Amino acid sequence: MNHRPAKISAQALKPILIASGICAINPCFAAGREIETSLSLLIIIAGLLIIQTILIAGLQHSRLKNKAARNLLKSHQKELEQKILERTQSLHQKNNELETAIQSHKIIAAQLQDTKRHLQTMINSVPDILVGVDADGKVTYWNIAAFERTGLSFDKALGTHIITALPHLPLSEDQLEEIIKHQQPFINRQLQQIENEEPRFYDLRIYPLISGQVLSGQTSGAVIQLKDVTKRVQLENMMIQNEKMSSLGELAAGIAHEINNPLGVILHNAQNIIRRTSPELDSNIEVAKKLNLSFTQFTNYLNEREIPQFLENIKAAGERAGKIVSNMLEFSHSNHSEKNWVYIPTLIEQSIEFNRNAGFAEQAKMADVKVITNFSPDFPSVFASAAELQQVFLNLLRNAYQALTSDDYKHPDELRVEISGYTKKSDIVIEISDNGPGMKDNVKDHIFEPFFTTKEVGKGTGLGLSVSYFIITEHHKGKISVSSHYGKGATFKIRLPMSGDRQFSLDI
Repeated sequence: MNHRPAKISAQALKPILIASGICAINPCFAAGREIETSLSLLIIIAGLLIIQTILIAGLQHSRLKNKAARNLLKSHQKELEQKILERTQSLHQKNNELETAIQSHKIIAAQLQDTKRHLQTMINSVPDILVGVDADGKVTYWNIAAFERTGLSFDKALGTHIITALPHLPLSEDQLEEIIKHQQPFINRQLQQIENEEPRFYDLRIYPLISGQVLSGQTSGAVIQLKDVTKRVQLENMMIQNEKMSSLGELAAGIAHEINNPLGVILHNAQNIIRRTSPELDSNIEVAKKLNLSFTQFTNYLNEREIPQFLENIKAAGERAGKIVSNMLEFSHSNHSEKNWVYIPTLIEQSIEFNRNAGFAEQAKMADVKVITNFSPDFPSVFASAAELQQVFLNLLRNAYQALTSDDYKHPDELRVEISGYTKKSDIVIEISDNGPGMKDNVKDHIFEPFFTTKEVGKGTGLGLSVSYFIITEHHKGKISVSSHYGKGATFKIRLPMSGDRQFSLDI
C-alpha cells in the first residue's frame, strides 16, 4: 500500500494563528518574560497540536489500512466459505453416490445369494451325482444325490480327494489330472457295478471348467457327472429281447407249421399200421390167408416183440407233439386284442402243457413238479382275450416252476403247484399257488414293477409280472395280487369280471 505525507488541517493551524494575533495586539508581551513564556507555551501547544495531528493522521491511516485488511479478510473468507460449500456439496454428492453404490452392492449381493441358492436347488434337484473338483482333484461341490449315494455329507466331502469320496469311481488320479490338463471332456458309458447283489449301470462324464482358466494355462477344475442309466439299459435289453422273441416267435410258428405236415403223415401211417395189424379187421385176415400166413401166429409174434406197444407209443408221442404244435400255432396267430368267451380251465391246461414243453433249462427238474387243478363244476366262461390271459398264466406258471426248481432253498418232499378257480358274486377268481421258497417283503412290495427281477442277468427282464399286471388291470378291468411268506411259498390271485366290461373296487 502507498504511504502519503500527512497534511496539516485548518484546526491544527488555528492555535498558531491566535497566538500570533495576540502578540500583534499586545506588543508589550514581546519585551518581557511573559512574552517568552507565552511563546514557549504556544510552541508547546503547537507541537502538541502537530503531534496530535500526526497521530490523528496515523490513526486515520491505520483505520484505512485496517479497513482494507478487513475487506481483504472478508473477501478471503467468502472465497473460503465458497470453497467449503463446494467441497461440502461435493462430499454430499460423493456420499450419496457411495450410499447408492452400497445399496446397489447389497442388492447385487442378495441377487447373487438368490442365484446361488437357485442354482444349488437346481443342481440338487438333478437325480444324477454331480461333483465339482479343483485342479488337484479335491471336492469343491457335492450335491444331494452324491450324499444319498455315498452317505457322505457335504461338509465331510469338501476338500476330500474324489477318489477317496467316490472309491468305486473307475478313474485314477493320473487320468483325472490329464483330463483337466488337456481340457477334453471324458465320457464312459454303461459302467456296471453290483449294488445289493443287483447290477447297476452308470454313465460317467467329466467336463473340465474351461471358463476357469488361470494364467498358467490350467483349468480350475472339473465337473464329474455319474448318471444312473440302469432303467435305460434294461429297456434297451428288453427291446433287444423283444425283437429276439418276436423273431423267435415267427420262427417257431414257421417251424411248427412245417413240423405239423410230416407229423400228420407220421400219425396217419402209425394209425394205418395199427389198423392193418389188428385182428379185428376182416380184410387183414383175408390178406394173410391169401399169402398163406397164419394171422394168429403173426399177431403172437407182434405181441411177443411188443410191436403194438411201440406203435401206441408212437401214436401217443405224435398226438402230444401235435398238441404242442397246435398250441404254438394258436398262441402265435391269436389276436391279442380280440375278446371272446373263454373257458379258463381249458386255457390253464394248454398253458401247463405249453410250459412243460417250452424247452427251459430247468425242464428236467420241471418233470418233478406236480400240478393240481381244481375248478368248480359250474365254473363259467369269461369274456376276455384268450391270448393275453394265456400269456399271464404262462408267466405265473413259469415263475412258479423256476422258484420250485431253484437251488436257493431246501426242497420239500413234493414240489407242487395248485391251480384253483371259483366264482365270487359276479366275478371269477383264479388262484395259482406253489410250495416254493416264497418271497421276502422287500421283493413282494416291488414284484409288479417294471424291470424288477430277482433273477440273474440274462435270465429275466423284469417285465413278465408287470405285463401280466397291466393285462389284468387295464385290458380286463380286473385285479391281481400276491400273498407270500418267505419259506412258505406264494399265491397269486386273479379276479376278473365275467362280463369283462367293468372295474370293481372289492379287495381280493
